[in-house]
Amino acid sequence: MTTPQLYHCLRYTDPDRAIAFLTALGFTEKLLVRDPEDPGIIHHAQFQWRDHGGLMFGSVRGDEEETAPWFRPGTSVCSLVVGSDEEVDETVRRGIEAGGRLVDPPSNPPHGGRTAGILDHDGNYWNIDSYPGA
Repeated sequence: MTTPQLYHCLRYTDPDRAIAFLTALGFTEKLLVRDPEDPGIIHHAQFQWRDHGGLMFGSVRGDEEETAPWFRPGTSVCSLVVGSDEEVDETVRRGIEAGGRLVDPPSNPPHGGRTAGILDHDGNYWNIDSYPGA
């Protein structure tokens, strides 16, 4: 396994709900740091996407830093490349079962592969795709 060097970073209003959603998509937990006084608050989490990338996230903090648009929940887009067209459908199904909302049903675009889009509970867009790129 290689060490991921690119991480998508998010803040979540309900990090435990996010963990359930991300796990359903296929992420695996590598590190989870909860607040010792309030375990519902996650200071830092690191989840791995297969061997190639990762995701870092934490709870919405409500401090000044979060007034910046890039820290607002529900403003991110992330693309997950899976191994087959069938896996697109399966990953989307699991994401919906974990609370995601289908916004772009699975389809086969002209450039190849299969693609679909779902939103997590905060409104972040997750593109599930079997096309690995050119």
